[in-house]
Amino acid sequence: MATPATARPGERGAKDVDTSDEFRLLATLEDGPVKEQIRRRVITAWLPMAHRLAYRLRERGEHLDDLKQVAALGLVKAVDRFDPDRADAFEQFAIPTITGELKRHFRDHTWHVHVPRRIQDLRNRVRIAVKELSTTLDGRTPSTEQIAAHAQLSEQDVTLGLRALETYRSLSLDAALDHGDGGSEEQHTLLHVIGALEDAFALVEDRESVKPVLARLPERDRRILYLRFFQDMTQSAIAAELGVSQMHVSRLLNRALARIRAEATRAPAGKYRKAA
Repeated sequence: MATPATARPGERGAKDVDTSDEFRLLATLEDGPVKEQIRRRVITAWLPMAHRLAYRLRERGEHLDDLKQVAALGLVKAVDRFDPDRADAFEQFAIPTITGELKRHFRDHTWHVHVPRRIQDLRNRVRIAVKELSTTLDGRTPSTEQIAAHAQLSEQDVTLGLRALETYRSLSLDAALDHGDGGSEEQHTLLHVIGALEDAFALVEDRESVKPVLARLPERDRRILYLRFFQDMTQSAIAAELGVSQMHVSRLLNRALARIRAEATRAPAGKYRKAA
């Protein structure tokens, strides 16, 4: 019968249990209370092994209790899928199943920002390299070149991996910021220090693009444009003020706008925006 071996968390090479008799018996039993009892006994016997696999991943930022639950789920799947007639040792079958369940948990549930699988793998290789190098550099942070050489990666891939280290967790925009003044009652959050796109920038560019064109227009055309767009006067009111017909005002207005569009569009690239 199953006899769990004593092993500390994370201990490698520890002999676990022998449940070969139980697995052969499970293969012959129909679903029912007896089979379920034996199944639970097998799962309990192998649970320390599953917890050891979870313990090895404890430094990746996830709570150990959560990792143990995921590993236990992988163990249950391994027990249910194991066929003693096709495999000799349950441990050899269960470890890849449990490890795969843990990796899937990290990939699907712990990343707050979606990162491609390749970048996640780079992150793990870079993280391990940094950890190993830190023990040989007297606490100094390894350079990108040193990490690349140690992990056998290109410096570009190391840069991607380092960036991925910063995207594993996200920070709420409502997170309070500590300015160190101690006496301020006003609470500042991350949202207060994040810049936003200023819509008026586009308006400034539009104005600058038409300024030289407006300066070259005849005085009467500039006055008509001023009255129409800055004084919000109708064409009839403009015609009455200038002593001309409304139709003539309309022709002058259309001609001036067409000239502005044409000349502003011909402005050198990078100096002016295309006028709307």
